[in-house]
Amino acid sequence: MQYRSHSDDNILIQTSGCLDSEGIALESCSVLSLRDAMMPFLEQMELLLENLHGVISSCGTPVFVRFFLSDPANQAAVLNGRLDLDCPVSVIGQTPLNGTKIAAMVWCRRAAAVARLSDRMCKVTERGIDEYWYTGGLSDADGSYCQTVALLDDLAGSLQAQGLTLRDNCMRTWLFVQNIDVNYKGVVDGRNDVFDNHDLTARTHFISSTGIEGRTANHINKVMLDAVAVSGAGVGVKFLYGQSHLNRTSEYGVRFERGTEIDYPDRKHVYISGTASIDNKGQIMYDDDIVRQTARMIENVEVLLSESGCSFADVAAMTVYLRDPSDYAVVNRIFSERFPNHPRVITQAPVCRPGWLIEMECVAISC
Repeated sequence: MQYRSHSDDNILIQTSGCLDSEGIALESCSVLSLRDAMMPFLEQMELLLENLHGVISSCGTPVFVRFFLSDPANQAAVLNGRLDLDCPVSVIGQTPLNGTKIAAMVWCRRAAAVARLSDRMCKVTERGIDEYWYTGGLSDADGSYCQTVALLDDLAGSLQAQGLTLRDNCMRTWLFVQNIDVNYKGVVDGRNDVFDNHDLTARTHFISSTGIEGRTANHINKVMLDAVAVSGAGVGVKFLYGQSHLNRTSEYGVRFERGTEIDYPDRKHVYISGTASIDNKGQIMYDDDIVRQTARMIENVEVLLSESGCSFADVAAMTVYLRDPSDYAVVNRIFSERFPNHPRVITQAPVCRPGWLIEMECVAISC
């Protein structure tokens, strides 16, 4: 993986690139972070969108963009009104912890074609492989349990319409939960019940996932769902467990895989689920110690990556979630020293157990 950064007084752009034998980036990921926290939102948004289009023009077809907002109730409609992207887009309320109001992550590929199938579903085709991105899924059902069931059922139905199944083709989900300390149990119970209906069990397998705090523009929506599914000849799938450091999630009542390796004919993607400071018995390690929790979390991710034959040198992008914004200075220093050039965003987003102060997810690419 090759890394490069561009920065000025107003913006930092960190980009990773997976290169072919001729040094051309087959795919890349960029994180755009603003620097001037004194700008009003509209100015921050316009500056970010201008630079986002610059990244896209130099890196290829955008296949996925996620925006992180500090106040979606006031900002999401304004942002959506300015977007002219045909690719899958996710907009979530998770405050960037550098003090600004908006950040973005964008994935680009040189040879991809994107087709919109519905308001929530896009098809990304490249190298004879199809990815189906489901983004911004919302439900007005009553409570987090019913919303989770409705969203996963809708995802399953959307995949079925393409000749796919939730069990065999869905590789990754993100469940963004408003007020996670209150609503996460409903998400867990709803997912468990839907997974039972689709034979997603400890005997078969689960789906890699992040379940994290995230706000939407409307307080009625307790849960938002993003997901990606894959279909194509020659695609292999391997699940990652990290048993020396982690246990099966089903042992403490939830259902997701720690990581998923997707082997394509010419490269490999590794999705690492939301990972915290946990041991192989499912217990939180290092209560109330953000430095040691961060170190154990990184170690856990490293173990999962190594199981797929990768390391942090292959990581294309990472998202770091903090419960307490006062921990930002410490965590940012750790990541800046350990991963100075890796594209990353650090947001305020409490993890599903209050004792976990930090969680991270990442994607690795091996060409």
